[in-house]
Amino acid sequence: MGISICCMLVEDDADDRDIFSLALQGVSTDVQLVTANDGEHAIARFKEEESFLPHCIFIDLNMPRMNGQECLQEIRKIERLKNVPVIMYSTTVNPSYVAEALRHGATDFIVKPVTIEALTSSIAQIFKKLQPVFDDITASIESNSSR
Repeated sequence: MGISICCMLVEDDADDRDIFSLALQGVSTDVQLVTANDGEHAIARFKEEESFLPHCIFIDLNMPRMNGQECLQEIRKIERLKNVPVIMYSTTVNPSYVAEALRHGATDFIVKPVTIEALTSSIAQIFKKLQPVFDDITASIESNSSR
């Protein structure tokens, strides 16, 4: 045992990555944050590191090169990631974007809060809701590492 939660953030803005990291530390110090600068970087990592299996993925909606919706669709094509929760993370509150993300396999959609405290609270709520899924992913990781 002893596997910590691994959370991936796909976010092109360095300041937003730092803010997310601080908020995540406020939820738990036992969470590893892995970042990708954009959707193409994230997909490349998943394809290159076939054993990489995060417990959850947060994706910014508005990014250059490959936007969040496109990244989500590519992630859902990767078999080992089909059950990994993907949370869209954006300043955009357009209901059609939310509906499209959910239709393409997003688990949830959160609006980027204006304070670190509010973001910490949002992440904590998502983690609490997803704990059974995290337990299943941890069991899968442990099973694969014992082979």
